[in-house]
Amino acid sequence: MLWSAAAQVNRGGVAAGPVRTAIWCSLHLPGLSPLTIIPLLALAALLLLSAATVALLWWRRRQNGQMRRLQHLLDLADALETDLKTCRNGLAQAHAVMSANPDAPAASEQDAQRAVDAGLRALLQQRLWIRDRAAQASARELDAATAAMDHIRDRLRPLLQALAQAQHALDSAMREHIRQDGES
Repeated sequence: MLWSAAAQVNRGGVAAGPVRTAIWCSLHLPGLSPLTIIPLLALAALLLLSAATVALLWWRRRQNGQMRRLQHLLDLADALETDLKTCRNGLAQAHAVMSANPDAPAASEQDAQRAVDAGLRALLQQRLWIRDRAAQASARELDAATAAMDHIRDRLRPLLQALAQAQHALDSAMREHIRQDGES
C-alpha cells in the first residue's frame, strides 16, 4: 500500500490526484472532505485579507493625521516668522520716523530688536526640532508644539495691531506736519 502511494508522487515530490487529496484530508483535517475544505480556506483567506485591509487603512489614517499635524505646525511656523519680521520692520520704520538721528538706534529700538531677534531664534530652535524629531514625535508632542505656537501668535497679534495703529497715526501726523509746513 505504501509503495503504491509513493508511486503516485509526481517528479516535484508532491502527491498527485486522489492520493494528494487523501493525504491532505487524513493528515491535516480528519473527517473533512475536500469540498468542505476549499470554502473554509477561501473564507480564511478572505478574513485574512479583510484584517490586512483594516490594518492598512488604520495605519494610513494615522499617517495622514500625523502629516496634517506636521503640515499645520509648519504653516504656523511660517506665519509666526512672517509676524515677527513684520513686527521688526514696523518697529524699525517707526523708530526711523521718530528718531532725531535715524542712523543711531535708540535704546528702546535696540530692546525691541533684541526681543524680536530672540523670538526668531526661538522659532529657529522650533524649526530644528521639527526637522530632527517631528517624524518620530507622537501626536501629543506635535499638538503641544502647535498649541505653543498658537499661544505665541495670539500674544503677538495685539502687539502687531497696536504697532499698525501707531504706524497709521504716525503717518497721519507726518502728513499733517508736511501739509502745515507747505502752507507756511
